[in-house]
Amino acid sequence: MLATVPVPEKHLDDYVDAAGAEAVERLREAARPLQGARLLQLNSTAFGGGVAELLLTQVALLNDLGIETTWAVLEGSDDYFAVTKAVHNALQGEAIDWTPQMAATYWDRIVANAMQLDDGYDYYLIHDPQPAALLKVIEEEGRRGGRWLWRCHIDLSTPHTPVWGFFEPIVNRYDAAIFTMEDFAQPGIRGPRLAFIPPSIDPLSAKNRPLSDETTREVLVAYDIDPARPIISQVSRFDPWKDPIGVIDAYRLLKDGLPELQLIMAGSLAHDDPEGMRYLDLTEEHRAGDPDIHLLTNLQGVGDIEIGAFQEASQVIVQKSTREGFGLVVSEGMWKRKPVVGGNVGGIRLQIVDGETGFLVDSVESCAERVGTLLHDPELRGRMGRSGHVRVRERFLSLREIEDYLRLMTAVT
Repeated sequence: MLATVPVPEKHLDDYVDAAGAEAVERLREAARPLQGARLLQLNSTAFGGGVAELLLTQVALLNDLGIETTWAVLEGSDDYFAVTKAVHNALQGEAIDWTPQMAATYWDRIVANAMQLDDGYDYYLIHDPQPAALLKVIEEEGRRGGRWLWRCHIDLSTPHTPVWGFFEPIVNRYDAAIFTMEDFAQPGIRGPRLAFIPPSIDPLSAKNRPLSDETTREVLVAYDIDPARPIISQVSRFDPWKDPIGVIDAYRLLKDGLPELQLIMAGSLAHDDPEGMRYLDLTEEHRAGDPDIHLLTNLQGVGDIEIGAFQEASQVIVQKSTREGFGLVVSEGMWKRKPVVGGNVGGIRLQIVDGETGFLVDSVESCAERVGTLLHDPELRGRMGRSGHVRVRERFLSLREIEDYLRLMTAVT
């Protein structure tokens, strides 16, 4: 039996103020045809990264809606996660040498996990490439049951052909394939029903609930950040696609004219991301001892409340990705009424309305220019922050995403 993740209870009625009564009722209506159904959600890690964060809320609310939902985690290994990280990078466009040994390492873990997968669920929602091939093994063993949906959270707009060629026939076995946006669906996907469902944030999570000024100040002081000086922040994994080096370069361009500026770069190190520590080290090296650049992770006790405080204290939120499946931190910043400057890529484009809720940028120089404009114009920051909050409430809260999943599950029944 695969390890399962315990999830604290959440109750849909608690979301009326944040999401609105109409959104609550729409979700209840979408859940009615699925009352009593059993759903397994499966991914590769219980913490660190956006998928685990999404599941923490979704599993709890699905159970509250009367859909019996279990969250299970794939059992990996160091070699397996090294392969799946390479797969992740390749599917986002990096050319890698996809070898038979890498494929064998992947299949070895998939077969071992398939032996532990429980039967008897009505729906299986499988997240990302790490566990994607479980369905092939289950089918070949003659024990496929229920409906199988594959959810791709990454930017699949320009995948490396050899690696996508390996996964395409695997994905085509599913009843549905779910992407954040249409640009990510490859033309070779022909078997599954296609669905386009952007991710979302939980407005009641510890990270996204309002914090008092006192709490925010206490968190900043605890990490030697000066609450009286301007702050910009990027919250994300330490990963080449998040471009932490470019963020520091943009900060340095700004620092010449704003010597009081501080930069917070914070994120979690997940056990399924073996490159995380290496990119943290590279970022630390590029920091070059600057005391106004704060590199912080869960290894220093940074959790949801701390991340929320960093975002609340920031004048501008940055997400300078060069590839991005979605980028939950963009919606997090907008929800907190902060303007966001983000890379003009992938799912960030779904969230930021350029010039209205923030700015989309394509280079270090344009990032520095747009952040500088916002730092010097409090009125513009306020206007964009308010617009961003409204956009997230209308499009990117958890209830909408869960509703989309439920309607898809009903459609594939």
